[in-house]
Amino acid sequence: MEQNTENLYKESDIREKKIRDLKAQGINPYANKFDETHNISKVREMQDGDQVSVAGRMIFRRTFGKFMFVQISDVFNKVQVSLSVNQIDMDTYKWFNDFVDIGDYVGFTGTIYHTKTGELTVQADSYKLLSKAPKSLPEKFHGLTDIETRYRQRYLDLVMNEESRKVLVGRSRMVAFIRNYLQENGFLEVETPILQGAVCGASAKPFFTHHNALDKECNLRIAPEVYLKQVVAGGFPRVFEVAKCFRNEGMDASHLQEFTQVEWYCSYWNFEDNIKFYTKFIRELVTYMLGKPEIVIGDKAFVLPEEFQRVNYVETINKVLGFNVLDFPEVDDLREKVIATNLFEEYEVRDLRTCGAIIDYVYKRKMRPEIVEPTILYNYPACLVPLARPSDEDNRIIEMFQFLVNGEELCKAYSELVDPEIQRHTLEEQAKAKAMGDDEAMDLDEDFLLAMEHGMPPMSGLGMGIDRLLVMLYNQQNIRDVILFPIMK
Repeated sequence: MEQNTENLYKESDIREKKIRDLKAQGINPYANKFDETHNISKVREMQDGDQVSVAGRMIFRRTFGKFMFVQISDVFNKVQVSLSVNQIDMDTYKWFNDFVDIGDYVGFTGTIYHTKTGELTVQADSYKLLSKAPKSLPEKFHGLTDIETRYRQRYLDLVMNEESRKVLVGRSRMVAFIRNYLQENGFLEVETPILQGAVCGASAKPFFTHHNALDKECNLRIAPEVYLKQVVAGGFPRVFEVAKCFRNEGMDASHLQEFTQVEWYCSYWNFEDNIKFYTKFIRELVTYMLGKPEIVIGDKAFVLPEEFQRVNYVETINKVLGFNVLDFPEVDDLREKVIATNLFEEYEVRDLRTCGAIIDYVYKRKMRPEIVEPTILYNYPACLVPLARPSDEDNRIIEMFQFLVNGEELCKAYSELVDPEIQRHTLEEQAKAKAMGDDEAMDLDEDFLLAMEHGMPPMSGLGMGIDRLLVMLYNQQNIRDVILFPIMK
């Protein structure tokens, strides 16, 4: 429940009058700086008698005649400040009471002490109004509960909701951990284009835009993959990118059109090497973020073991359907076989235009929800990912894996295809699918193929969605809860 609208308007009128009165007195209620000696978190580490100058947004005040307590905060912490006529004169004390409101930014200079209840406090010798807020914060005890307001006015959500602060500060900590971990393991961070001339790197519907200076149609990046591989071809053995990506697809609690992922590529690895690296990486990341290698999703706890159980994709989906999907490379034949199982209504698969789309639909409906414990899912049909390396034992299967927890995919990785002849063929098949109406199919990227023709080393790459991982780490209900400014209608 939010504050009464009429009361909010009345308070805004009072605050705006205070601003006008201050300016009429020649006082600028918006200071240009404050000489802060310590931030709030550092102040909380200090000892009695230490001198400090600290600033923050005032979020609480309680007055006892000639003495008052206030609290100031930032996204990391809060600290108590006391003001008394024993430390500042009565006029200065009264001015604070009259002109400084909850939500204003204030700087204090004073001495650290602890109250009788043991609360670390700054005993203010002086203060400075730094920025006056014409509008009040949401009412303290009800907080900011309206979901749409929380997303549209994230700054208020951060001030009022401790859970939001924890999650969104945690996002920064997690990205820093990922960067440090990869750099410590020999990976170099690089940047690749967001504006691209070919839709390639993942199966997704892109956003398009027009480049006026070049009079050229471009798309926003759906994945950095093809450019990162070209960097490896240029002689960088290990590279990664924390990349903003864009996919013009549906929006739900686990998908957004603008999202962040990390991709890394390592020369001379195959997907088994990436499984070993990722297993150690994800355990250490979760331990760093949560204190132990355990994720809680809803009311279920999932311990991340040192080795994850494995599930063979092709074998499992064949058991679900009762036949070998690899024996039906033509889309019409596969569609009829799937319809004949009576696992789905005919209309559900009738309009799926490729074998990959049909298999993926069966997987998402009948197989993925059953994978609950932390699991490595491996050995996928080749028709699903045209950029992955076929197995030497059976070229209808690709050397690929995903890591799943509670039916949610946390990463996708594979041995990379570096044979330009096979790559051209798979991208030509994608072009045919696009011509048949598959708006998620990739383009035939000639620049990428040219780089491959000049030679690429064996390598394995991995992509991991940062937003979805945060949803799991903090047991959130919606992916918007882990993004500072999600797009709104």
